[in-house]
Amino acid sequence: MQITDVRIRKIFEEGPMLAVASITFDRMFVVHDVKVIFANDRHFIVMPSRKNSDGSYRDIAHPITAEFRSEVEEAVIAAYRTAKEEAENGASEESLR
Repeated sequence: MQITDVRIRKIFEEGPMLAVASITFDRMFVVHDVKVIFANDRHFIVMPSRKNSDGSYRDIAHPITAEFRSEVEEAVIAAYRTAKEEAENGASEESLR
């Protein structure tokens, strides 16, 4: 399965949640609401989840293997960094006008 697109839907300026992304696989299947988090001095992703009646959360969709999870995480974090840089550069260019 190939990651064919990663889109950063929203970037947050404050708090541990930095962004929300959507990931497309094989141009045929998309997973929305993947969160980019920064905590404990590192970036990681949190897959979309649902709150259970006991207050715990359960992932709705998630990678099965550690290798694929790492591949997904790397792709989403790279897309976040690119989107963040583009947003910062766009804001800098606007301030020059």
